[in-house]
Amino acid sequence: MYRDSVSVFSVGIALREEIDNAILAYMATHIKSTAEALPCADRPVEKAPGHWVLARAGKTVLRPGGLALSTWALKRAVLAGSDVVEFAPGLGVTASAIIGVGPASYIGVERDPNASARVDAIASGVGRCVNADAAQTGLPDESADVVIGEAMLSMQGEKAKRSIMGEAARILRPGGRYVIHELGMRPDSIGEEPATEIRKALARAINVNARPLTVADWRRALEDVGLVVEETRMAPMALLKPGRMIADEGVRGALRIMRNIARDKDLRERVTTMARTFKKYDRHLCGVAIVARKPKENS
Repeated sequence: MYRDSVSVFSVGIALREEIDNAILAYMATHIKSTAEALPCADRPVEKAPGHWVLARAGKTVLRPGGLALSTWALKRAVLAGSDVVEFAPGLGVTASAIIGVGPASYIGVERDPNASARVDAIASGVGRCVNADAAQTGLPDESADVVIGEAMLSMQGEKAKRSIMGEAARILRPGGRYVIHELGMRPDSIGEEPATEIRKALARAINVNARPLTVADWRRALEDVGLVVEETRMAPMALLKPGRMIADEGVRGALRIMRNIARDKDLRERVTTMARTFKKYDRHLCGVAIVARKPKENS
C-alpha cells in the first residue's frame, strides 16, 4: 500500500513538472518579453492596478476563487462546439482553456490594447480578440452561445456592471449561457457600513475601485437584465495564500513568483499590502461563480 501511494505521488509530481515545462515553453514561444507585453507595464509598481502587479510577479491565475472555481465554471458553460465570447480575457489563461476544449468559435473582447494583441495571438486560427469595451462590444445581437467573464465586473461601478451584463444578454442567443467568476462579499446580510469599509480598503490596496457584491446581489443583478440564474458556487478568496498559490500555479510557478517578489522591493511592498488587506477581511470575502441562462422565447 505504501509503495502504491509513493508511486501515485511520484506520478503526480512528474505530471506537474510536465505541465510547468509546457507552460514555460508556451510562454517562450508566444511571449518574447512578458514584462514589456503586460498591460500597464509602463506604470510604476505603486500606481499600477493590483492584478497587473501580480502578473508582473509572474502570477497567471488572477481569479478570486482560483483555478478550481474557474474550472468548475467552464465545465458548466458547455464550451465544446459553441460560439464563445469572453469579456476581458487579460493574460489569456482562460482563453487558452476555452480554445483547448474545441469551441466552434472564440471572440475575446479586451479594452487594453496590449492584452488584446496578446489574446489575439493565442486565439489565432480559432478566433480573434477585439479591442473594445465589454459594455459596447459591437458584436451582433444573439450571436453567441456562451459569454464568459472572470474577475472583471467586480472592478466596475453599479451602472457599468449593469451595462456589461446587459450587453452579455444582448449578444446571447436564446438558451445561451452567461458565466461569471467574481469577487463576492459575505454574508448576504452584511451591513452597508462594513461593506463600504471593505470596498474602500480593497480600492486602496489594489489601486482599482473594486465594487464586489454579495452573492445574493450578484444573482439579483443578473436577473435584472433578464437572465435566469441556474447554478452558484463559492470558494475562499485565497489568491495570495501559499496553498492556493501552489494549487493555481504549481510548485515551480509558486516558487518563481515568490522569488520575483523577494528580488523587487517595490513589488514586495505592493503584494504585502494586498495580502494584508485580503487577510484582514478574509471572513467577508469569497470567490463566486454563477451560471445564468437567457430564456428561450417560448419559455
